[in-house]
Parts: sequence; structure tokens; C-alpha cells
Amino acid sequence: MSAIRNPKAAERIGGPAAVAPAGGKKPESDFRRHLRAWLESHRASLLDSLRRLVRQPFGSFFTCLVMAVALSLPMGLSLLLGNLERLGGSWQKAAQISVFLKMDVGDAQGEKLRDEVASMPGVAQAEWISREQALQEFQQGSGLGQALRELPENPLPGVILVTPHEVDKTTLEALRNRLAELPKAEQVQLDMVWVERLTAILRLGDRFVFGLSLLLIAALLLVIGNTIRLHIENRRNEIEVIKLVGGTDSYVRRPFLYMGALYGAGAGLLAWGLLAYGLDWLNGAVMRLAGLYGSDFALLGVPAEDGLSLLLAALLLGYIGAWLAVARHLSELSPR
Repeated sequence: MSAIRNPKAAERIGGPAAVAPAGGKKPESDFRRHLRAWLESHRASLLDSLRRLVRQPFGSFFTCLVMAVALSLPMGLSLLLGNLERLGGSWQKAAQISVFLKMDVGDAQGEKLRDEVASMPGVAQAEWISREQALQEFQQGSGLGQALRELPENPLPGVILVTPHEVDKTTLEALRNRLAELPKAEQVQLDMVWVERLTAILRLGDRFVFGLSLLLIAALLLVIGNTIRLHIENRRNEIEVIKLVGGTDSYVRRPFLYMGALYGAGAGLLAWGLLAYGLDWLNGAVMRLAGLYGSDFALLGVPAEDGLSLLLAALLLGYIGAWLAVARHLSELSPR
């Protein structure tokens, strides 16, 4: 009850007793005084929440660690999918359209057709492979070089390799039909089975990450909600006294919201560190494997914008989880 007699204490509590004293004060000074009291109340709540977390270092750390693991799983899978799509720069080449030209097409005609195909909409790149170059590559790749040299003439036609902008079944079918209408085109070949498999794999990965994210968000809200509920139970008597002296629900709720946000911020930082370390640890094995195939591919780390997004999302989840927990139990803590 001393808080009611003390105007400054009443202002910090934010209850009905926190009224402006009668007198000749200007509205501007009243506004400044209330703003200063409001800021002081938030500062005190933040410092109090921070002190309570520091007093329980192991419990706070392991709570943040559990949340960090749950946060890092969907983000890590999303980053791996992004790296696979980057590696999939070669996937687009797997979806190349091969335009086999007639046998009487020479190098000049072939290069002219290549320029014509490269200017078509939906074409990212067009490459001309002459009959002699095709024969040479086939000799080197097939191991039948000596047998092919015995042939009286080159049996291979000139080819235009077309790399599309988009790996989409409908788009590729339309592009293949346009290429088949070329006057010197003998056959247009496209491996649509591989394109369909690639598209299905990417869609499955995106859907799996989305579903896993929803499940882990629900788990995070339960973890933070249960943690805040335990803090509420430990401070039940203190909250009842605050309510008796006129403390508002927002005043009671404030330290727990800060506590949830601090849990979320700690979990976000830990998740960022786990992802950075995990990708760096995995990168060594990936580089060794890529080196065996003559590639210099390496995993990218966690981009700064993704890390900041992860930190912000973790902070918001901690805040929302604390809000839900306090809203559920606040009415039960009201004095009867």
C-alpha cells in the first residue's frame, strides 16, 4: 500500500494511483514526466529480466540452446537447398535442348542459325557444335577413336545446344516446338523426364522445409510458453501484491515479455553460430568431394541478411510466446 502513498512508485506500477498531481503544471511537463516514468519502467523491467536470466545461467543457456536447435533446422535446410540450386547452375545445362541439323549444313549456316536461336525469347545461351567438333568429342568420350577413323565420312551432324532461361515443362515444350520449325532442323531432342524429376525434387524440398518450419515454430512457442509459465508461478505472490496496489496488466506483463524477447535473442544468436559452424564443418567434405569431380564448388556460409532475419524471427517468436503465456495465466493470478 506504500506505493499508493508514493506518487513515483505509483507511476512505475502504472495503476490507477498514477495520476497527475493537481497544480499549475503545464501539459508539456506532465507529458515529459509520464514519458520519463514510462521509459524508467521499461528500463527497470528489462534489467530485472536480464538479472533473473543471469542468476540461472545453465537453465537459461539450455533453454536458448533448445530453441536454437529448433530454429537452425529449417534455416539450415533452406541454406542447403540454396546451395544445391547454385550447384544447379549445371542443372540448367542438363535441361539443354539439342537441335540436330541436316547433314548438308556447313559451319557458316550453323553459326547463323545459332545467332538466330540465341535471339529467341526464353533462350539464355546457344552453342554451335560443328560436325568435326562433334566427331572429335565423340572419339575422345567413347574410346572408339580408331574405329571411327576408319569410316569413309563423318556420320555426325552439326548440333546447336540451347540453354533455356527457365527449367519449366510448359516453357521448354513451347521452345522445343519453335526450334523444330527451323528449316534446317532435322531433330530436336529434350530430356523432359530429367526436367520433371528436377522440378519435383525442388518442390518437395521447399514443401518439406515449409512444413518443418511450421512444426518447429509451434514447438518453439510451446517451449517459451512453458518457460515463462514457470517464471510466472515463481513470482505469483509478487504479482498478486502488484495487482492489489493497482498495477495494470501491462505492467505485470512487461517483464515477462522482455524475458521472452531475451530468450529469443539468445536463441537466434546461438542458431546463427550453429549454422555458421555447421556449414563450415560440412564445407570441407563437400570441397573434397567436388574436387574428385574436377569442380571448385564450395558451400556458401550464412548471409548477413539471413542471419539478421533469423535473429529477428527468434526475437519475435520469444515475444509472442511470452505474450500468449502471460495472457493465459494473468486472469488466474488476479486476487479474489
